[in-house]
Amino acid sequence: MDTFIRSIAFLSRVAGVAAAFLIGFAVIVICDMVIERYLLNRTTIWQIDVVTYAIVAATFIGSAYVLMTRGHVNVDVLPLHLGGRARYWLALFTVILGMAFVVVLFVLCTAYWWEAWSKDWHSDTVWRAPLWIPYFSMPVGLGLLVLQYVVELVCLVTGRVPPFGISEQADAAEIAREQAREALGGAG
Repeated sequence: MDTFIRSIAFLSRVAGVAAAFLIGFAVIVICDMVIERYLLNRTTIWQIDVVTYAIVAATFIGSAYVLMTRGHVNVDVLPLHLGGRARYWLALFTVILGMAFVVVLFVLCTAYWWEAWSKDWHSDTVWRAPLWIPYFSMPVGLGLLVLQYVVELVCLVTGRVPPFGISEQADAAEIAREQAREALGGAG
C-alpha cells in the first residue's frame, strides 16, 4: 500500500510540475502575441487558443497536486470545533463525496473527449485546432485526481494522516494562531 501511495504522490508531483510549465508556456505565448500584434503589426491566429487550452489543461492536470498539498481553499471552522471521532466521520464523508463527484466528472469528460476524438472536432477559429488534443487534459487530470482521492481515503481510513490534517490533541485557538502566522508570512 505504501508503494501505491508513493507512486500516486510522485504522479501528482509530476502533474503539478507539468501544470506549472503549462502556465509558464501560456505566459510566453501571451508575450509573443503582444509583440507580434502591437510591435510587429501582425495578425495573431493561434495564440489565444493556445493560451486558453494551456490554462485549462494546467487547471485539470494540476488538480491532483493541489489536493495532495492541501493547496485548495479549505474552510475548516467545523472540523476545528468537532471532537476526534466526529471530525473523522466528517472527513470520511467529505472525501467520499469529493471522490464521487470527481468520478462522475471523469466519466463525463472522458465521454466528451472521446466524442471530440471520434468525430474529429476542430475549433471554430481560423486555426482549426483538433479539439481532442486540449480536451485530453480533462480525463488525464481528473483520472489523476481520482487516484489522489483514493490515496486520501486510504490514508484517512488507515490512520496515516489525521482527519483534515488536524491532530486529536489540536486546540482550535492554537490552530487559528498558527494559520494566522502562516498567512502573515511567519511574522508574530
